[in-house]
Amino acid sequence: MKEISISSDIIPVGEFKASLAKYLKEIQQKKNSLIITQNGKPAGVLISPSEFDKLRHTKLFFESVSRGLSDSGKGKTLSTLKIRSELKKSRAKGET
Repeated sequence: MKEISISSDIIPVGEFKASLAKYLKEIQQKKNSLIITQNGKPAGVLISPSEFDKLRHTKLFFESVSRGLSDSGKGKTLSTLKIRSELKKSRAKGET
């Protein structure tokens, strides 16, 4: 995601509503985010679908790593032998 430009990436809701199609096209082409203000305060952020997907995947990755570290700290680990055994059973059942 690109850095936010104060002069072009922060707009009031009225301006956003008046030029909605323009701003939707812009965020998809430029991959930038758009901060929409209401009464001078941030009210929402608009990002492209691809940027949303990237953020979501990053969040899921960090959550997965966090769970793994937590499990490891609690001693919830599997040996290499156990993992191979579970994979072998899974493959025999036709699961991947």
